[in-house]
Amino acid sequence: MNKKVIEKRKKILLDIMGDPIYRPMRLRELAMLLNVPRPERKALYEILDALIEEGKASLDNKGRYRKGKTSEGKVLEGTFVGNSRGFGFVEIPDEEEDIFIPEEATGTAMHMDKVQVSLKEEGKEGRRREGQIVKVLERGITEVVGTFDKSQNYGFVISDNPRFSKDIFIPKEFSHGASHGDKVIAVITDYGSSNKNPEGKITEVLGNINTPGTDILAIAKGFGLPTEFPPRVLNQAGKMKDHVIESDFQGRMDLRKWTIVTIDGEDAKDLDDGISLTKEGKTYHLGVHIADVSNYVQAKSALDREALKRGTSVYLTDRVIPMLPVELSNGICSLNQGEDRLALSCLIDIDEKGKVLKHQIVESVICVEQRMTYTDVKNILEDTDKEAKAKYADLVPLFHRMARLSQVLREKRKKRGAIDFDFPESKIVLNASGKPVEIKAYEQNVATRIIEDFMLLANETVAEEFCKRGYPFVYRVHENPDPEKTEALLTLLRSHGISVQKKRQEITPKEIQTVLHDLEGKQEEAQISRLILRTMKQARYTTDCMGHFGLAAKYYCHFTSPIRRYPDLQIHRIIKDHIRGRMSKEKIAAYREFLDDVAEQSSVMERRAEEAEREVEKLKKAEYMSYHIGEIYEGIISGVTGWGFYVELPNTVEGLVHVNSLQDDYYVYDKENHVLSGEMTRKKYGLGDTVTVRVADTDCVLKTIDFVLVKKEDEQREEEGWPRNPRTD
Repeated sequence: MNKKVIEKRKKILLDIMGDPIYRPMRLRELAMLLNVPRPERKALYEILDALIEEGKASLDNKGRYRKGKTSEGKVLEGTFVGNSRGFGFVEIPDEEEDIFIPEEATGTAMHMDKVQVSLKEEGKEGRRREGQIVKVLERGITEVVGTFDKSQNYGFVISDNPRFSKDIFIPKEFSHGASHGDKVIAVITDYGSSNKNPEGKITEVLGNINTPGTDILAIAKGFGLPTEFPPRVLNQAGKMKDHVIESDFQGRMDLRKWTIVTIDGEDAKDLDDGISLTKEGKTYHLGVHIADVSNYVQAKSALDREALKRGTSVYLTDRVIPMLPVELSNGICSLNQGEDRLALSCLIDIDEKGKVLKHQIVESVICVEQRMTYTDVKNILEDTDKEAKAKYADLVPLFHRMARLSQVLREKRKKRGAIDFDFPESKIVLNASGKPVEIKAYEQNVATRIIEDFMLLANETVAEEFCKRGYPFVYRVHENPDPEKTEALLTLLRSHGISVQKKRQEITPKEIQTVLHDLEGKQEEAQISRLILRTMKQARYTTDCMGHFGLAAKYYCHFTSPIRRYPDLQIHRIIKDHIRGRMSKEKIAAYREFLDDVAEQSSVMERRAEEAEREVEKLKKAEYMSYHIGEIYEGIISGVTGWGFYVELPNTVEGLVHVNSLQDDYYVYDKENHVLSGEMTRKKYGLGDTVTVRVADTDCVLKTIDFVLVKKEDEQREEEGWPRNPRTD
């Protein structure tokens, strides 16, 4: 059908729908009115879809077509967020409430599309606004990672992202040799219509879903994480020397005779921070020595552009996706034991009360005496490993000195109001086949706290100096919580018997610290602590020195990890320009020109990395629990919603008890107090309650775990050795 014919038919339809006597009709009725035979109704569908896409027609919730409301109703622009069940929401910039879009009103919009939405009605009190997509302005997703479902002459790619609810039709000639069950990447070539699936072609086969590592690779690809470096970047990295050359020593402080150690996890290969510590009288001399990555990654080089593009290294369960090629991250930039390395050293004098007396930041050359692990240092300090103590006998006094200073610094931060959320991280152990065989809580210890305390001090010290100098810089900021969210939190705290005097005012870090102290030892401590954390804003990078709420710090930046974070690398260049006297007016103006973009890019890439890491963790936890269907555990209620409550097990795994599985009563959700209450039995399920659950089901596609409550009689039967039937229990 040529363009003239299409436009003519569009005009006919618009004239009909614009007639005063027209009443909205379904497709079948319009076809009968226009005498369109059945074989040609597909063309009529496509013309109507095109009118909807252009905002000239709309489809109501009963499938009837009418003239578009773009000139009559209120039209807004936003981002469509899809749902696996077909409906979705449109998020409008600078508006807290989104707009609900029923399945029949989504048109051809797909997850993350920029769209125009026509409001069907303004939201009444207590009711969400509802609308209809009238036009897709910009496609948000152009390729999809998913599983290939192969038939004889065609196939479909089922997206791994449940929000992308439509399967993509793949003609046989565009299947790229993919087999049934392969994880693939497909480019969308046609976004389809209300009655036609999107169409695409497979561009990359990642591997069969049963091949170890394919599932995690698919998640990485789904988040757009680059798994390979461009040839030009690898070429630059390949030309790097594997040792420090003498000419690089010029103008640097030679600290190779200092006793410097690194303390990291057993598996760490990118070692970017070393520590030295001596004491004279009542003064500690702390050295925080950070790899001078900027010596090897020149500004605007291919290496630098790629590092900025990535923003950060990403740590997934079975792999690291580094910001820099391994020749740098594990080689010449890594502070490997016994190797001369270039560093940027922050040398700080501290009194016995934790006050910084003076400091200086210098370019240096160092040689790490010993590569230590957190486990060995912890065991030495707790006197639980005689072999480690004997092996590192010369360094034992150093570690005890570090522990004393660490405690002093921690107490000082605590006094000023710094908030310490000590949540255990998940440690997921995989076997050779990529299957999770153990999940456990990975808690902080005295050794991890030593490194944390020293890095925090260095970050604050550097930020304060450069903020006061007024140079353009990249800071790590954490803004004050939103007052409305804070008020809801305070209401919850009062309901749990925690005395909070403040009302409708900004809360301070010190007050939150007091609340956490009051929670210590209570059953709901961990869960309410998490709610407090969720109330806070996310930390981000910016060129404004705005302080860090959580640390109760007036000045803060990221200085200590340039191998794996781009902001650290960027501020190293600024620091070195200052040290070398190169901070001219022209240089300052140049930094001001692009540093905002660096901060924004770094924040966005950090969010992406966190989301990818979280998705991999959720996948492996669901997979692990799939091997334990029917087993019984004791856990604590970690979250309460209208659809049920979440239960966290001691190994950090979290699952949902659906409210409709609580068949002994009708339960009502008290949003203010985070409680589900039975109307007849008066039973209550709230944050921090201990419950016994059975693993009922898992879904490795949606990455979910379902629990059911175990009643007393079920526990008794379990103890007596009765057979279990996971289908019915």
